[in-house]
Amino acid sequence: MVRAIQVGLGGWGFSWAKEIVPTVGRVTPAAYVDPSPEAIARVRAELGVAPDLCFVSLEEAAAKVDADLVLATLRTEAHYPVVSQALDMGFHVLVEKPFASDLAEARALVAKAEKAGRFLMVSQNYRHNPAPRKVAEMVAKKALGDVSLVSIDFRKHAPSVGYRYWDMPDPLLADMAIHHFDLMRMVLGDNPKRVSCRTWNTTDSQFVHHPIGVATLEFEKGTVVSYRGSWMSGAQDTAWSGEWSMDCSKGEIWWRSRDHRATGNLPDIVRTRDLTGETEELALPELDHADRAGTLNAIAMAIETGKTPAYFSSGQDNLLSFALVEATIRSAAQHGQWVEIADLMA
Repeated sequence: MVRAIQVGLGGWGFSWAKEIVPTVGRVTPAAYVDPSPEAIARVRAELGVAPDLCFVSLEEAAAKVDADLVLATLRTEAHYPVVSQALDMGFHVLVEKPFASDLAEARALVAKAEKAGRFLMVSQNYRHNPAPRKVAEMVAKKALGDVSLVSIDFRKHAPSVGYRYWDMPDPLLADMAIHHFDLMRMVLGDNPKRVSCRTWNTTDSQFVHHPIGVATLEFEKGTVVSYRGSWMSGAQDTAWSGEWSMDCSKGEIWWRSRDHRATGNLPDIVRTRDLTGETEELALPELDHADRAGTLNAIAMAIETGKTPAYFSSGQDNLLSFALVEATIRSAAQHGQWVEIADLMA
């Protein structure tokens, strides 16, 4: 049993504590940490957590309880200091994405985890759903030949879905598209070469920074991805994964994942269309632990066995997904100029 200290009990952190941690049998809560008295009071009142398991700092919690893992569910700007401190204390870490505020911080955390001999995992929870797993397998086997062009559309109307972080820098690219960028790498089994991106806002938007953007991403094996995303869309919304059309040499793969809507949670879907026009909806794998529970279960397995399971989003692996965030932001600031990933990673 992996014992976890959870740090960060705001809205999203509380969701982790209430809805995710109890579903993963390999993990048991050892302590809850948040400097906010209101956050601690909510955990105690609604989850029935004993007072002696609640702390205002990681130092205090670590001095009082035995634990293996720190689950960092804070706002992005707090990730680096908390994760760095946890690694210094000898904990394994699962941290929400993006796992740092910039690539330099991310590199530093990866180096620290390697030196400490500890697992550092980023909660790229979209990897832990049936559709992307199925499509990644199909692409690896070239089920419909080589993938030449991928089109991805992500559309949500932020005010309608309860979005709250109106002042967050780069809300599309850093907070949302990081999921899509990471899925691109996972599904294609490839890494990005260069990107071009433009972003903008609308006159009626509550966002301080740009919530809409388009990007062209070129991958090392030659696949080109056309990405279009909007947090202020008045059109029909998409699944949280976006809607993917993958143009292959022998047909098309169309899929969506994590489709949570007001009309109910819709299932992951993968459809194919071959060159004759014949379509097929494919059976998808059943996962014991999906989405966020999948990431928590994966790091618990790694701690237990010393080996990382398939699709494990380590800090080291996630550097290239994070680099796509930084590259698209840089390109947008330069009015769409191409940014080479190698230049960022050098």
